[in-house]
Amino acid sequence: MSNTFHKEDFFHVVKSYGITLQDTQLQQFAMYAAMLLEWNQKMNLTAITDMDEIYEKHFLDSILPSFDVKLKGTFCDVGAGAGFPSIPLKIVYPDLEITIVETLGKRITFLEALCHQLKLNNVHCVHARAEDYAKEHRESFDIVSARAVANLTMLSELCIPLVKVGGMFLALKGANAQEEYALAEKAIRLLGCEEKRRDEKVLSDGSKRVNFVFEKVKKTPLKYPRAFAQIKKNPL
Repeated sequence: MSNTFHKEDFFHVVKSYGITLQDTQLQQFAMYAAMLLEWNQKMNLTAITDMDEIYEKHFLDSILPSFDVKLKGTFCDVGAGAGFPSIPLKIVYPDLEITIVETLGKRITFLEALCHQLKLNNVHCVHARAEDYAKEHRESFDIVSARAVANLTMLSELCIPLVKVGGMFLALKGANAQEEYALAEKAIRLLGCEEKRRDEKVLSDGSKRVNFVFEKVKKTPLKYPRAFAQIKKNPL
């Protein structure tokens, strides 16, 4: 990739991985970017407001893991914020069944309006804390993902209990991914997962993205996830 990324590059990169986007999908991405900027004036959704950067650092960034791993079935996005990575993935892979768990009510309002506008089916937006949601929906998703929500140790305790045995936990991380993994490895094993692969990509500004794929090999002990205050105070 060159040092400057233009939104057209997004389509070329996607195509280089064998994905040709239809006109409807191109329109969905354009509408998504427009709505993100429009709603961002009323509520804090993103610090990235340059159109080319939205296409690279939100849209491309969200779908990078899918270039290395086949994503299918039920997908839970924990703390999706403005819909990353789940909504870009849903646009590219319409068959995914998405559940978004988000604690902020106004973000849920945005996500519901977005899904309506983009005519996305099978996207469920749930206003809940991940640790509460996990109690009711243990081990019910093929894929659980989170992007830039918390450090990997905390994230693992929030996400892994939701993953079916045989499913995957997908953690989208940045430059300090290796350090985070070193601290989280014990927790990840305790919660029932093991690392299957990690894929590194570099964006046009030189920033690094590391996408971890953890496979769920055994059930998560019932006492996890704990209350958020405990997760924060005494990380595993």
